Amino acid sequence: MQIQYIFELIGTIAFAISGALAGDERQKHDWFGISFIAFITAIGGGTIRDLFLGSYPLVWFNDMYIIYAIAFGILLTGLFYKQFSRWRTTLLLFDTLGIALFTIVGLEKAQHLGANPFISVMMGMFTAVMGGVIRDTMINRTPTVFIQEIYATACIFGGIFYLILESFGVERNTNFILSGAVIAFIRVITVKFNLSLPKFYK
Repeated sequence: MQIQYIFELIGTIAFAISGALAGDERQKHDWFGISFIAFITAIGGGTIRDLFLGSYPLVWFNDMYIIYAIAFGILLTGLFYKQFSRWRTTLLLFDTLGIALFTIVGLEKAQHLGANPFISVMMGMFTAVMGGVIRDTMINRTPTVFIQEIYATACIFGGIFYLILESFGVERNTNFILSGAVIAFIRVITVKFNLSLPKFYK
């Protein structure tokens, strides 16, 4: 099993957990409601990426392991929700892990389908953030990507870093890990120190 696929499954679990945790913030949803939000969070970005790239069938149509990963994330959240909810940074950590892994997964898939470097980076970013955009919209919350926090920008920097390392011939699995770590580092540091991009207008 390739490391890219392992990371894709880990990212799917992480996004399913972040979706399940976010879904219960404002009101008490039942298991179906939480499962639906978690599912959309986990597959939303990859689905939009595949639609844009014309890649059919959609990746989760023919891979039950992705469905199993989502179900595992939902079950894990259900079993340990009280413990997770006590950790103020839990949602941030799972969301950060998800975007770090999915950015590179999406970028590599776009490359495999012949996209140029710019489009590949954009597709990596879309894979990482669009599930969260849909999730936040569904629970009537302003999507993180639209506010001051450095979120999508971290994905773009990580994608560019991946292409730079690739141009220097860095081994693929090593590149995957390093680039994902860059995204996670940027995200955590910017949240910790409340860093943001300049406002478009004042």
